Amino acid sequence: MPGKKQFSLEGRVAFVTGSSKGLGKEMAMSLGEAGAKVALNYFNGKEKAEETFAEFQKRGYNGILLRGNAIDEGDISAMVAQIGEELGPVDILVPNATPDQPQKPIEEYDWDFYQSMLDFFVKSPYLLVRACLPHMKQQRWGRIINIGSEVFQEGVPNFTAYVAAKGGQNGFTRSLAKELAPWEITVNMVSPGWIPVERHENDPQELKDGYLADLPSKRWGVPKEVADTVTFLATEEASYVSGQNICVNGAHTVA
Repeated sequence: MPGKKQFSLEGRVAFVTGSSKGLGKEMAMSLGEAGAKVALNYFNGKEKAEETFAEFQKRGYNGILLRGNAIDEGDISAMVAQIGEELGPVDILVPNATPDQPQKPIEEYDWDFYQSMLDFFVKSPYLLVRACLPHMKQQRWGRIINIGSEVFQEGVPNFTAYVAAKGGQNGFTRSLAKELAPWEITVNMVSPGWIPVERHENDPQELKDGYLADLPSKRWGVPKEVADTVTFLATEEASYVSGQNICVNGAHTVA
């Protein structure tokens, strides 16, 4: 009999926070295409989330749509419990939810804004991992895929709050990968470059032109290229890849 097809996620359950639009939407679609049952998540923008989920279902993928705050411990516990009841326990976790990230000189940030960045990029992954880990440890299989950013490698100026939080998330990824390796649970980070999505529609054209001119690839990346990297890391074929920060940015951060 033929074996299981390569890069298949049949029988796995994935949870992608912040997946109603942008890169998160493409991640959910890619995981669904590979055969995973996917829990999509949103907190604001119900109409857009429902449109995304309708598209997800129209493609023939299996999953549910959940409203919940990805930085709230109670909401996270409730969502993970609902996923377990409706789809099965979470095997693949992708903490992707993100707030707006205005660029400002450090004098114009306040600590509340710094705290909001840490809440999304350190607190949220921590709470999500804690909620999903018992099942992963019990079955001795799991995939945790954090979403970073090339800004950490680039050291982008006027962006200290976001860069610092992404640096913390990177350190969390590296340490957790070693801690969970004995349970055959991999922990990686995918760090996109500037991939145009809805929230970039009003970005100044001169910034876009400058970034594109600096890209060795001389072309923009597309969301599916980030999403498919996430899906690969979730597969059996990536079982010996852990603790890595994979930049998806057309060689932009190659020293």
